[in-house]
Amino acid sequence: MYNVLQLDKTISPHQGENIIFAGSAIEESDSAMILLHGRGAEAASMKGLTAELETERMVYIIPEARNYTWYPLRFIEKRELNEPALTSGLILIDAIVNALGNNGFQKANIYILGFSQGACLGVEYVARYPARFAGVFALSGGLIGEKISVNDYHGDLDHTPVFFGCSDSDIHIPAQRIDESVRIFENLNADVTKKIYPDLGHAINQDEMNFINKILSARKVIQDAPSRM
Repeated sequence: MYNVLQLDKTISPHQGENIIFAGSAIEESDSAMILLHGRGAEAASMKGLTAELETERMVYIIPEARNYTWYPLRFIEKRELNEPALTSGLILIDAIVNALGNNGFQKANIYILGFSQGACLGVEYVARYPARFAGVFALSGGLIGEKISVNDYHGDLDHTPVFFGCSDSDIHIPAQRIDESVRIFENLNADVTKKIYPDLGHAINQDEMNFINKILSARKVIQDAPSRM
């Protein structure tokens, strides 16, 4: 398997030096998923998750944050306190999406999945760069900032399936922030599903994986990626 993505316009600290791949080769795939790890984790931690996902003709792209952290402080701090790392992470995701586009993948065939800090970064990217994506899965995460408002985000997600899964006892993720994030994504015309799990803590559970696989199994490729053989 030979996977290479030519990234442009990335900025420090996250410039895409370490990206790992799983699933099918880019040349043989019709869909792609970008996976974003949590604080203190390596990209390899998300590669293990792909074993539980539907992998037929799917390439998984897993970038690694510099020093394993996408931004330095909690996601509910003022955005400026998490700069420049926050913007760097968002630009890296956008560079990967654009590189996939250069390889024949429409955004409607690209999924974004993140856990914890990676979930926050992933939904922040989709809300700031709205388009019809194949699906967005936020596992223990929400939109970033001390305060968020529907007035901060504009655009149309065109019924992108968006999933928020979180525990009612997650000390890192305030329940109010999940609710606020759901309202904003609904305002952006996403098809939102929220599931709150009792006593889960800061973790991923099987029900979340089952839901993600349900979305993946129903996926419809908007347009076959052109042959890259």
